Amino acid sequence: MHIAIPAERLAGEHRVAATPDTVKKLVAGGHAVTVESGAGLAAAQPDAAYQEAGAAIAADRAAALAQADIVLTVRPLDEDGIAALKDGAALIGQLNPYHNHNLQAMAAKRVSAFALELLPRSTRAQSMDVLSSQNNIAGYRAVLLATQHYPRFMPMLMTAAGTVKPARLLILGVGVAGLQAIATGKRLGAVVEAFDVRPATKEQVESLGAKFIEVPMSEEEKMANSGVYAKEMSESYRQRQGELVAKHAKAADIVITTALIPGKPAPKLLSAEVVAAMKPGSVIVDLAAETGGNCALTRPGETVRLDNGVTVVGQTNLPGLLAADASSLYAKNLLTFLGLLLTPEGLNLNLEDEILSATLVTHAGQVRFPAAD
Repeated sequence: MHIAIPAERLAGEHRVAATPDTVKKLVAGGHAVTVESGAGLAAAQPDAAYQEAGAAIAADRAAALAQADIVLTVRPLDEDGIAALKDGAALIGQLNPYHNHNLQAMAAKRVSAFALELLPRSTRAQSMDVLSSQNNIAGYRAVLLATQHYPRFMPMLMTAAGTVKPARLLILGVGVAGLQAIATGKRLGAVVEAFDVRPATKEQVESLGAKFIEVPMSEEEKMANSGVYAKEMSESYRQRQGELVAKHAKAADIVITTALIPGKPAPKLLSAEVVAAMKPGSVIVDLAAETGGNCALTRPGETVRLDNGVTVVGQTNLPGLLAADASSLYAKNLLTFLGLLLTPEGLNLNLEDEILSATLVTHAGQVRFPAAD
């Protein structure tokens, strides 16, 4: 197979879909790899490192895409990139299937496109789970980002000049990012509280030394959120949740929000009224900024200091701020996924495989997303 790794075109995207380490393994498997010149530079991977690993370096993006049987990306290809693809090529990456307006264009070129955001949350898929690997980085970086804007210490300090109280850190949403934020906040000495609509996360939160904020739930509500992903809740529950979250947010020094619902706008957890009642110097880091934000005052891509002294950080793509490690983990996810497709005889597209079937969004001239019930 001929595999191409283009440079990412999205502003602020510094990650790359393959590293010299994964390229070396692909080349050892008998595949030809072409990397667009400069693709890995922002992730601390210069062209020379790829060449040493056995890749060819291409200055012409369109030519590299046109000859590739498989294209690996971090973000969706733009229209020009899709137009350059070989008919029948395989495209693998985070393809934003819920909001990607180019699925039909990919289908028209008979591209087999795999959106890795759709990987099933199974034990077998863990080593390919790009959301987990990247959200883990986002949770860590969110806490460090908060410390840049928080005008006080995180840990308690006892000095000759007096005692400094520890920061109170509130995490809203306890997925992979939230759990890493808890762990990082604890390491920095903060007092940490966390909330999630899924009762099953309580044990995970407490195992990291944080306090779990629990909204009283009916058995029906508990059953509705017994899975991996949070679901939209009833109006009654949202009212109870809002009151409890507001109480703890007003007491917090730092709030990190991570709540996402696949395919839908991020749920609003912090109203403008709640933010207005927070303490001067408080910081909100909204990891859901890219899908509208969990805070009503979030501006995606911007950091805003409000009149009451509260800072709202709407930075998007936090994994891209740690591009070297983020790329390393992401590239290993993709390499593992490729293991399902690559055989000595070529590309093996087994639609009976639940992982391949779940992630395949275009194939054989058809758009397969959303999948039929």
